[in-house]
Amino acid sequence: MKKLLGILVLGLLLSGSAFSLNLDRVKSEFPKNRFENSIISLNEIISGGPPRDGIPPIDNPKFLKKNDKIGLEEPVIFLEINNEAKIYPIRVLTWHEIVNDEIGGVPVTVTFCPLCNASIVFDRRFDEEVLDFGTSGRLRNSDLIMYDRQTETFWQQFTGQGLVGEYAGLKLKKIPSLIISYEEALRIINEKGYQTQILKGPEVRPYGDNPYVGYDKSGFPFLYNGSLPKDINPMDYVIVVNDKAYSLTLIQKMKKLEIDDIIITWQEGLNSALEDIKISDGRDLGFVRVQRKENNQLIDIIYDYTFAFVYHAFHEGKKIIQDPSP
Repeated sequence: MKKLLGILVLGLLLSGSAFSLNLDRVKSEFPKNRFENSIISLNEIISGGPPRDGIPPIDNPKFLKKNDKIGLEEPVIFLEINNEAKIYPIRVLTWHEIVNDEIGGVPVTVTFCPLCNASIVFDRRFDEEVLDFGTSGRLRNSDLIMYDRQTETFWQQFTGQGLVGEYAGLKLKKIPSLIISYEEALRIINEKGYQTQILKGPEVRPYGDNPYVGYDKSGFPFLYNGSLPKDINPMDYVIVVNDKAYSLTLIQKMKKLEIDDIIITWQEGLNSALEDIKISDGRDLGFVRVQRKENNQLIDIIYDYTFAFVYHAFHEGKKIIQDPSP
């Protein structure tokens, strides 16, 4: 797994054909997938290097009550459903990308695509069954393509849309989650009186190390051949809410944005997971809460903390808001 960054860098140096889709190989890896049923050109899919489940998903997650190895400002995915809360450290998800779990009686898949800095949670209940997800070893627009083990349909991680296979054209349901610091997650758990549950790395891995050193300062995404936004660095961070993207720089400056009934707040104290050798040494990007006003209460809603090129690729080149009065 330490060779992941080398594989990605090599992908930039080799011709595009080196990482193009080998359909015969893919069909042998995913014999149940109906490749004739596709909403995209298969040429849009490329190899990310590892094969099917070469980046191993976590299927039977174990949790700790305490983990002193995690830096207080390290990023985690915090999930709260039906009076149960769990912490999924990015230091673990960096090496596994997918966790098939259940929380508050709801089957969920917790995902993280390092190349897009995309942390997204999905409801695994779909078409009257519960799906289990794995890593396909393929990418589209530099984003993880997942597959479900029941039909082997290919799914786009960033959008939750089925691309190729039985469920092509359909979408998974996203579940609101927070991308916050470990310290903030512990604070919320203590405030609400939840039992502390912290995802444990299931294998011997250098958890806490970042195999994508310097990626978010590289200026250009890995294994990406699409168009780029013209008015913002493609690797600048953005916050996506309701199909609109706001530059993180704007949010850092304003500290609070109110858009109709939506409130975006920013607070310092969240390390970049994609800068330094150790995630805990990454620069402070700060974290956000995105909430909607409902009945005099603030309710957390779905948002994405990602890169400008990702929003550009999956939202038809829409302009990213960088001014408080667009």
